Amino acid sequence: MKHLLKSDYRKKRVSRLFALIIICSAAVLLSGCSGSSLEEPYSFADRSGNMGVSEGSASLAPLFASALCVVDGETKDAGTELTAEAGALFNITDGTVLYSKNVFEELYPASITKVMTAILAIEEGELSDEVTVTQDAVITEAGASLAGIKPGDTLTMEQLLYGLMIPSGNDAANAIAVHMSGSLESFAERMNEKARELGATHTHFKNPNGLTDPEHYTTAYDLYLIFNEALKLPKFREVIGADSYTASYRDADGNTVSKTWKVGNWYQNGEEKAPQGVTVLGGKTGTTQAAGYCLIMAERDESGREYISVVLKAENRQGLYDNMTNIITKIVD
Repeated sequence: MKHLLKSDYRKKRVSRLFALIIICSAAVLLSGCSGSSLEEPYSFADRSGNMGVSEGSASLAPLFASALCVVDGETKDAGTELTAEAGALFNITDGTVLYSKNVFEELYPASITKVMTAILAIEEGELSDEVTVTQDAVITEAGASLAGIKPGDTLTMEQLLYGLMIPSGNDAANAIAVHMSGSLESFAERMNEKARELGATHTHFKNPNGLTDPEHYTTAYDLYLIFNEALKLPKFREVIGADSYTASYRDADGNTVSKTWKVGNWYQNGEEKAPQGVTVLGGKTGTTQAAGYCLIMAERDESGREYISVVLKAENRQGLYDNMTNIITKIVD
């Protein structure tokens, strides 16, 4: 019996030794001799581009975007007239794409840029902070939309957020950016980092406001990704749902200044009617000569399902809303 026990023990030791040799050999093969690196190491940076959604292919999307709408080619149909350069309608409750046209074409976003600025202000800023406006808020570009704040004015971040989104203040965008990051350039870098985190890989920001720059661009699909993220923030929904907002703050001399900003979205101010059964929750307009007329919105149907619609580069303001109405009519078709 003792002999058998010793024999079994020796067999177990041999088996363990053999296993150890196999493990060590595998480690050497994988890591190389003397601590050298793998000959062909896995590079996430090299492969990560394959995780994005490319036009006409969505085979790898479920891992990255199981809860997102994925465009597999174009889904536009003859029954939807769209004269704008790009547009889309996403059912964010069911994760389906109801309409798309040129959603991966890189275009100027104009002031829809400010959706990303708002996300960072809410997620990473302190809305109770008092911000003293600097010279960076002075915008000299003709026709640029402004909240009307001036260097030396002191407002809260929350007030600047409303000034950013309701009157589409480029001055408010710059004030937020400088307060949070120290410069417009540093804030734009953070915007680009956030875009990559969201999978918006065909987006590049050069400023927090959307004023035209050759290196400032996005796509209709990337804007959907960004706006979808913004809708997860209750404060963002509150801000874009407001028809107006009055801010009372101090100027450089300590005097009280009061400004009332009113929303420019025609569906919210009554100049345009949404299709019967569709409720517009809010959105963001954007207009420059280079970008044309742009709009992104959130909607809800009578069953409580929510949608995101986007139109980029319409020829004029009336055309923008005609295009948008044609798209969101598909919600109730």
